[in-house]
Amino acid sequence: MLRDIEYDIRRLIAKYEEAAEENNRLRDELKRNRDIIEDYRKQIENLEREVDNLRLKNAFVAASEGRMEAKAKIDRMIKEIDKCISLIEG
Repeated sequence: MLRDIEYDIRRLIAKYEEAAEENNRLRDELKRNRDIIEDYRKQIENLEREVDNLRLKNAFVAASEGRMEAKAKIDRMIKEIDKCISLIEG
């Protein structure tokens, strides 16, 4: 009977030690995963910032192209008006 109790206590201690080791392993894994998540969060923030910058850059490029097209159109109209004036004078 005493041997049975000693055996059970040894088994309980062994299971406790296994559970403690598993707990430590899981804590370490959780910390690693939290660090990875934090790295990904920072990476996402940087990528979102880059996307915003590219959108802003594209907006300026599109506006610039629009101004260039408008200037070219006005230049063509002025040339046509000059031709008309020269035909009227001529």
